[in-house]
Amino acid sequence: MEQTVEAPKDYEDLIRVIHDRYGEMSKSYQKIALYLTQNPNDVAVRSVNAIGETSGVHASSFVRFAQALGYDGFKELQSLFQKRLSTAAPGFEARVKALETELGARTDRSELGFMHDLVVRDIASLKEMLTAIQPKDLAEAVSLLEKADVIYLIGQLRSAPVVELLRYILTMLGKRCVLLDPGGGLATHMARAMRKEDVLFAVSFRFYANEVVNVVEEAAGRGVPIVAISDSTLSPLAKSARVLFAVPEHEYTFSRSLAAPMCLAQALTVALAARLQNNTINPRIPTVTER
Repeated sequence: MEQTVEAPKDYEDLIRVIHDRYGEMSKSYQKIALYLTQNPNDVAVRSVNAIGETSGVHASSFVRFAQALGYDGFKELQSLFQKRLSTAAPGFEARVKALETELGARTDRSELGFMHDLVVRDIASLKEMLTAIQPKDLAEAVSLLEKADVIYLIGQLRSAPVVELLRYILTMLGKRCVLLDPGGGLATHMARAMRKEDVLFAVSFRFYANEVVNVVEEAAGRGVPIVAISDSTLSPLAKSARVLFAVPEHEYTFSRSLAAPMCLAQALTVALAARLQNNTINPRIPTVTER
């Protein structure tokens, strides 16, 4: 990553530069970029040593990263995050601490204690999503799904449950959908049937499934609109998506929680049902009843 002639002057410009240069960065710099974009409030208030310890990257690398962008040091870069913080919503860790105060901090290592930790973090993620997701992105995604002739779905590994839920709801709503199932190695071949009148809905989180990334890039190259749920605006899905919903994973736990991605997927289908049924009061999935 070459040193810039002039460092970005504000937070928005900094994020744009990071996005533009992300593909050229070393792996350690990419890890720093992910942390900066996913945890802007923490970056504003924590020391570089604390940030380095949390992110797993040495503090000196953050300093060099800042200098490579044209700043004298990390504090100069950090000042952009501090200016942003004055108008920003509370960050993830602040939400966790508030919830621990409200619900009580975990005091044991019992089975209930594990559940307590997961519930607190999931509530914090859901609250953060309310402020992070843009209304125009929701509206555009629902419009794409509504107009699509066929909705293709792809998500593998820990993303698979999200697209399975989407397949169920979309089918019950009467929308034609195809799950690009990796079974039999046919997903890539099935994806070639997609047309510009269709939509590809892709879900992928770190570490991104290669087949999902390849299908998304190939579909985008043929002009197929893409709606994506991923963990970062620096995700390999970002450059191809017409609409990208970034649902950050702030810290690895036992396994990635799907509470926020599942809620987002369901919110999109509820909004779609409201349009299809011309019912903004109580749209519903038709139920299957016994004869």
